[in-house]
Amino acid sequence: MKGIIVAGIGTDVGKTVVSAVLCEALGAEYWKPIQSGTDDTPADAVRVESLLADGVHRVHPSTYSFRKSLSPHAAARLEDTEVSLAALVPPNTKRPLVIELAGGILVPINDRETNLDLIAKLSLSVVLVSRHYLGSINHTLLSCEVLKAHGIPIAGIVFNGDETLPETERIITALSKVPVLGRIPSLAHVSSNAIADLAKQLTGLVV
Repeated sequence: MKGIIVAGIGTDVGKTVVSAVLCEALGAEYWKPIQSGTDDTPADAVRVESLLADGVHRVHPSTYSFRKSLSPHAAARLEDTEVSLAALVPPNTKRPLVIELAGGILVPINDRETNLDLIAKLSLSVVLVSRHYLGSINHTLLSCEVLKAHGIPIAGIVFNGDETLPETERIITALSKVPVLGRIPSLAHVSSNAIADLAKQLTGLVV
């Protein structure tokens, strides 16, 4: 299976928009294995589908979908169920597959396993989404170190949001030694046209 995993350095860093951009850039299909928070916002698959308007990019349903905006292990428990790693099987596709995780690298999916176990099972490279805030250098470098320590290839970093401090990106790049694929600027309105334009700006991505 050809594809890429989209992981974030934390919550609300812009993984879904980056996933849509990657789908456009790679002519890929989209799958989010675990979705939580459907009580508060539409599922990320619905949002991605709305941003890929040409109908070429198939969006696959999540294996698990939970109502509360919580870590998967906690959201599942509220619904008297548990996420099974064995049940998280990627859909069959002829195109590359963009897989968006729920939260960061070490977010628990049940009482024994985290997103890291899912990444290892999928055996694909990771695109790490970073967003500027106080502490993002630490969170980005920690995420890179965990992936490297477990032998997981990092395809690159995408910075989401406007560059508020060039020194932040410089030091992350220097210390992580991970390539930067591009930046997604802050957008007043995210549209399919904007996604298509941003896809043309990504560099160095191979699946």
